[in-house]
Amino acid sequence: MSEQIYIGVDLGGTAIKVGICNEEGQLLHTYEGPTEVEKGADAVVNNIERYVRLILEQSPYEWDQLAGVGAGVAGFTNVRDGIIILAPNIGLKDVHIRSILEQRLGKPVRIDNDANVAALGEAWAGAGKGVGNCVCYTLGTGVGGGIIINGAIYQGFSGMAGELGHMSVVPDLEAIQCGCGKIGCLETVSSATGVIRMAKDAVERGDRTSLSQVENIMAKDVFDAAKAGDEAAIRIVNRAAFYLGKSLAQVSAVLNPQRFIIGGGVSKAGDILFNEVRSVYAKLTPEPLQEGVDIVPAILGNDAGMIGAAGLFLH
Repeated sequence: MSEQIYIGVDLGGTAIKVGICNEEGQLLHTYEGPTEVEKGADAVVNNIERYVRLILEQSPYEWDQLAGVGAGVAGFTNVRDGIIILAPNIGLKDVHIRSILEQRLGKPVRIDNDANVAALGEAWAGAGKGVGNCVCYTLGTGVGGGIIINGAIYQGFSGMAGELGHMSVVPDLEAIQCGCGKIGCLETVSSATGVIRMAKDAVERGDRTSLSQVENIMAKDVFDAAKAGDEAAIRIVNRAAFYLGKSLAQVSAVLNPQRFIIGGGVSKAGDILFNEVRSVYAKLTPEPLQEGVDIVPAILGNDAGMIGAAGLFLH
């Protein structure tokens, strides 16, 4: 067995997911173990090393076949120097993770932001396969993003490109403050958190809505109510979709990607979200910039981070 393999690490606050990929982006073997943030930074790094070794032991592949280890980190990273600047949910700060892991494993290591590697995974082996230029949104608790140009992650001069959730798209008169400290960010309306906030506001205003009967409103409840014809829920979904479509139009004017890929929990709402996003995009984007462009759901789910991290060596 002589083919080269790559290991991708998805470093999260609760779990570390590790996957072996081949050069075509096919996920061959996976392993998941606890991050153990409560034990401190050293324990987290030790676990990464341990899981990398363990997954190879469990697989039919040999250590000599491993060409490199890539890691996606939920936090701020210095990609060029391989440093985790700050990953608050993981308890890591100023950790020179690349040099530490390279010394321990004796293999090349690369790191990047988790949203970037998820975007690369979708572009390489998922909904963007065969498309050189695409932009990926992840709609979850917040709104993450990644930009793929000519098959590679676009980093920006300081590695901060792709912060799509912090595009200011909501007019000041109806904007609220985002967690980043600014107002009007896409994240405040198109994330799961934003959808839930708007639903709770509607209930508190006394709007006629079935959501008033839901004790602990989740984003899925809002989308389900909208699908059932609840007018207040439909307005919330349309508002989230409007600003998402508006941001896509703005990105098109700057980057002209061939494909927009939308993933994360909110994207599972399906047509009720996507149809409105496509409609808004068509209204706000000049026709020449729309030509040949499509807006599609992500398909790799939770595997995107592992696949994209492994792909840091090939893209």
